[in-house]
Amino acid sequence: MRQKGHEYVLIIDFGGQYNQLIARRVRECNVYCEVKSYKNVTIDEIKELSPEGIIFTGGPQSVYGEGAPAIDKELFELGIPVLGICYGSQLMAHTLGGEVKTCITSEYGKTETIYDKDCVLFGADMPEKAISWMSHTDYIAKIPEGFKITAHTANCPCAAMANAEKKLYAVQFHPEVNHTENGLAMLDSFLKNVCGCKGDWTMANYAETAIKEIREKVGDGKVLLALSGGVDSSVLAALLSKAVGSQLTCIFVDHGFMRKNEGDEVEAAFADWDVNFVRVNAKDRFMAKLNGVSDPETKRKLIGEEFIRVFEAEAKKIGAVDFLAQGTIYPDVIESGSGDAATIKSHHNVGGLPDYVDFKDIIEPLRMLFKDETRKLGEELGLSDTLVWRQPFPGPGLAIRIMGEITDEKLTILQDADWIFREEIAKAGLDRSIGQYFAVLTNNRSVGVMGDFRTYDYTLALRAVTTTDFMTADFARIPYEVLEVCSARIVNEVKNINRVVYDVTTKPPATIEWE
Repeated sequence: MRQKGHEYVLIIDFGGQYNQLIARRVRECNVYCEVKSYKNVTIDEIKELSPEGIIFTGGPQSVYGEGAPAIDKELFELGIPVLGICYGSQLMAHTLGGEVKTCITSEYGKTETIYDKDCVLFGADMPEKAISWMSHTDYIAKIPEGFKITAHTANCPCAAMANAEKKLYAVQFHPEVNHTENGLAMLDSFLKNVCGCKGDWTMANYAETAIKEIREKVGDGKVLLALSGGVDSSVLAALLSKAVGSQLTCIFVDHGFMRKNEGDEVEAAFADWDVNFVRVNAKDRFMAKLNGVSDPETKRKLIGEEFIRVFEAEAKKIGAVDFLAQGTIYPDVIESGSGDAATIKSHHNVGGLPDYVDFKDIIEPLRMLFKDETRKLGEELGLSDTLVWRQPFPGPGLAIRIMGEITDEKLTILQDADWIFREEIAKAGLDRSIGQYFAVLTNNRSVGVMGDFRTYDYTLALRAVTTTDFMTADFARIPYEVLEVCSARIVNEVKNINRVVYDVTTKPPATIEWE
């Protein structure tokens, strides 16, 4: 709900896969926002919320298609500024009497766009011509009465439109995507120059609100935290510690799929904390569950369920525990399928949860935060740089970085190879500039030669990406000389690997993890 005393923007979600990026960008402008599905928001609720502005997201459907998402026309008469993006722009045109048709030539990806400099969205500091990110098969063929076209491309006569008098704006492209040049500035101009926001939202505000909400929800109950030692769960541990203190028990489940020496490192990192810390060595349980399993979705779901069962068992040893806390963040939720968006892959702490969980409730205070926001919150809470800037690591661990069936031999191979890669990246001073970097043990074998002998061993893939939000990512341009050292060391020092490859795929179309 709307944060008392703070500016508020409502984002109405029409089901696009990357809609939460809009929320991420709005918060980057220091304006608090919430995302609500078009299915669950009413005109009366909007009136009660009284947002400073409303943003319509993209979506996969055509506005003229049967069962297409729609919005009450009354929304445009409330006097609240509205910005429509992609499907949202077409919906605005369609609802207000314009016309939307199928494109003769669809536009996908980077597209040169010409902007009307008189439009407030495309301010004086922005160029008249720049690249925007397009992804559409429909277009606005006729704008509604009272609107004017404010941008166009070679194939799209209406790349943006505006009714400045009614504070209604629409863009066919995606300003929330990094590939759109000046996209953040456009959103910021809508928020500040159209909606009148000053930008009063910070992680200090978020921490204060989250601590209050946790205390209200938990009361005098006990909380069990699934602590992995990664960034998300460590920040959550600090937040919960400030909120409920001794009512918190942190359970670190070492499923055996951790990086080399990581289980001991996590235990050492929390040794001096004023929390109840319990380490559970459960490798045998997880290996038994995954015996013979190759499918990545099955791996994730089995690991998710086994996590819960381990927590339940530990909770019984501790005594009555009311709440399970998890460090779920926005990208986890989106990729697991949120609202009308497609499921990319289940995350063990989202789509991997079983139907029955033996706790009163699950609390996820970081669910609305992206990775960079989570790190900022960690700094606000006083966490050390070591924990705040720890390399992101998926809950299922190396189980989803080993292609195919998991064995003890494969685990050892990947742990050793991954350790070398991470060590060389740190030596090269690249560990802070790369968003995430790791090794993947493929299930492919190839012929090689070592000395005078033929080998037939595994291919190892190295993956490194640069990103701020983990929703989109580019492959890191690691210098060849660094990759050369990594490859040479891995092949020479790790048995059963005779070939190393580097992944140069962006997200999208790939995901950051391979499974």
